[in-house]
Amino acid sequence: MNEPLFVIPLWADLSAVALGGLQGALFASGFRGQRRLDLLGVAIIGIVMGMGGGLIRDLLLNVTLTTLQSNWYLITAVAAALLGMLLATILERVSWLIVGLDALVIGLFGAFGTSKALYLGLPEVPAIFVGVAAAVGGGILRDVLMGLPVAIMHVGSLYAVAAGAGCVVLTVSFSLGAPLTAAAIIAVAVTTVIRLLAVVFDISLPEQRALYRRKVAVETSAITVVGGTRAADNGDAGATG
Repeated sequence: MNEPLFVIPLWADLSAVALGGLQGALFASGFRGQRRLDLLGVAIIGIVMGMGGGLIRDLLLNVTLTTLQSNWYLITAVAAALLGMLLATILERVSWLIVGLDALVIGLFGAFGTSKALYLGLPEVPAIFVGVAAAVGGGILRDVLMGLPVAIMHVGSLYAVAAGAGCVVLTVSFSLGAPLTAAAIIAVAVTTVIRLLAVVFDISLPEQRALYRRKVAVETSAITVVGGTRAADNGDAGATG
């Protein structure tokens, strides 16, 4: 059986690849000392960031790998990465632009992934999962290749959450009858805004250790202890919760 045809406009797909490659180069150029990368290293990071999301999306959907069906994907990813490396010093002065590009890339890959999954007939929840995986996949592959802790696993500004919110909005909008293209545009906007707000206001999910300390404090505050020193300590513990 032939798979249903779903075509993301080439200019849109290449725009996401180029922005991802540029973002990857800016990330890689920030390392000093032993982690400095040469031209080949930067090109590889650009390919991973620019094409990783699309590759993960199509692998999860078990369809033809779109990014390998045209010469332009690899060329665009490498060119954007090398350009990003050359302009890194200049672009570092406008950090707001880098943050904005990062948020836009997340939104684009998330929207493309969820849209394609819905078009191919996946249920809503798996479609959202595919979109989020596509949005954060390039960053995960980048961190693994560079031997770094995977960013989305640690405390920081909302990343996967922003992508997930956009994918949920897309899915709900489409299920309510909105055209898929319009729903995707709304999703990109939602993801971008949430990500930018999280960076500007330093919003993140609660830290696991902080939650554990809070749980212990609440539990110990309910224990009656005889003795002034322990009681004082217990009261302090309860206050921290």
